[in-house]
This record gives sequence, structure tokens and C-alpha cells, in this order.
Amino acid sequence: MTAKLYCFGESGNAYKAALTMQLADFEWEPVFVDFFHGETRSPQYRALNEMGEVPVLIDGDVVLTQSGIIQDYVSSKTSKLCGKSAAERREVLRWVLWDNHKLSSQAGSVRFMMNFLPEAKRQPEVIAWLQGRLKAAYQVLEGHLANHTWIVGSGPTIADTACCGYLFYPEPFGFVRADWPNIDRWLGRIEALPGWKSPYDLMPGSPADRA
Repeated sequence: MTAKLYCFGESGNAYKAALTMQLADFEWEPVFVDFFHGETRSPQYRALNEMGEVPVLIDGDVVLTQSGIIQDYVSSKTSKLCGKSAAERREVLRWVLWDNHKLSSQAGSVRFMMNFLPEAKRQPEVIAWLQGRLKAAYQVLEGHLANHTWIVGSGPTIADTACCGYLFYPEPFGFVRADWPNIDRWLGRIEALPGWKSPYDLMPGSPADRA
């Protein structure tokens, strides 16, 4: 049975899950969630995920929410994109948690505010503060990748598919890829992996659909 990922193209968290499944050769199909018209706030969707968020993965009787959990499930089930030892698995988890707290949480908020909120509701002081937090996160990742081809171990893991999640999006949010050469080279290595696709090619829904 083909797993279903409830997602939409603009969601960086959904992209982490979708990209993980794509690179792990996990059989899946997207189910479009109309976030911008309030679907995640509907009673029907809240029955699926009480948190009112994407992504949601349904794989047979298994229903999972939160991108990191979905990534861990996929890597465990396929034995791909996971560390080669218990120590590496812990290191992978460390970076997934770091991304969720320090990188994606800030990137998702500032990208939404700068691109998807009406201009009158955008708050320059908040944007500047979030971009400062993001710069600190980029510095951590840039420094780590100065001495590592992949975030953990000798090949790609869900640490990579977590941390890259928002960095492939074209909308401006304070990340200029050319400013971070080690991150740039690492993103290039991810793009070169068999099966890689950009967010709007991998999942349904994009700003162009609402233009």
C-alpha cells in the first residue's frame, strides 16, 4: 500500500518529510492540503491531526505527525538515510532536534512573514530579530560543514534532509546561498543525489497557483 503524505508545496516541514521519502525510495504519494484557505483549521483535518499542522503521514495503520518523527520512521523502515552505528544515530537525532529548534523554526516564521502575510501585517522588528537568530544558525552549520561532507558520517542522513528543508526555497527570507560557501557546496551535493527534487516539483501547491 502506498503511503500518503498530507502536504503542500510551500511547507518546508512537509518538504523535509517528502524529500526523505524520495531519497530513501519509500513508496508514497502526496495529498494536497489547502492551507491558505484554512483546511488545517477545519474539524475534519483536526480529526486527522489535532495540532492542525502538516505534514501528516499515513502508512497503513500508522499515522504520524511532525517532520522529524516521519523522517525517523522512514529511515528506520528503509534502513536508509540513517547512521551506521548507535553513536551516529544519536548524532543524527541531535542535528534533527537542533534544526527543529534553531533553524527551521526561525526560517519558517520569517519566510511566512516576509512572503505570505499581507504587507501591512509584516513586522520589520520581528523579521530583523528572526534573521539575526537565523544568521547564528547559519554560522553553526557553515562551520560544521567546513570539515564534514555530510552533517553526520560518510553519507546523507535525515540530519541533512532536516537541515536543508527551508534552504531550497526561492522566496527571500534572509538566506543568500552564495554567502555561505560550505552550505552552498553541501546543498549542491544534496541536489546531485538520485531522486532529488525541489519543493515545488516534489509537492503540490505553490505561490504561482495563487497568483
